[in-house]
Amino acid sequence: MTNTMLQRAVLALLVTAGLSACVPLVPMMVGGAVVGGAMVASDRRTSGMVVEDQGIELKASNRIREDLGERVHVNVTSYNRQVLLTGEVPSAQDKQLVERIVANTENVRNIVNELAVMGNSTLTQRSSDSITTGRVKAALVDAQDLFANAFKIVTERGTVYVLGRVTQREAKRATEVIAATSGVQRVVRVLEIISEDELARMLPPPNAQNKPAPEPAAKSVY
Repeated sequence: MTNTMLQRAVLALLVTAGLSACVPLVPMMVGGAVVGGAMVASDRRTSGMVVEDQGIELKASNRIREDLGERVHVNVTSYNRQVLLTGEVPSAQDKQLVERIVANTENVRNIVNELAVMGNSTLTQRSSDSITTGRVKAALVDAQDLFANAFKIVTERGTVYVLGRVTQREAKRATEVIAATSGVQRVVRVLEIISEDELARMLPPPNAQNKPAPEPAAKSVY
């Protein structure tokens, strides 16, 4: 079984477990860089940055829970120290309070506040969002000209948020794939755009992974 087939099978199982078109595209500007929609081969963060992002998500989520309890539903997603806030809060004051809490979390460099002022989403809606996320990831795996592992996908009330570091070419192609996926109502791209040269420096040399291992040296027998 190829890697693509294996990834596709695993994602299909996850979608099933999670169970039991013109799609508006929303470009954004983040930290002075154009935000597009795309994904790439493997995670383009360093291992240290991945750990930092996990720490940001854990600390910020705990502080929000301590200060606001169950009256809010907030998801904290960090990519390259840029934090995306999604979910629902009961008031505009709470929306700003959540942002202040996250801004005071160590290592956060930028915040994209997409919190909606409304009642908390239902379990049914959240289950539907999980299914949509699984479908999007599966669609990215199926796209032969994209690298699914480079994408970070978050779905909230039918809106799909895409995070990562990608080229303009990848952004355009991934947006097409995501927008065509069943269940997607809107695509919001929260991406850092890099050049093709930068991408080439990140990726391993061609055929490096397929190069056969060197044969062991023959032993002399006396």
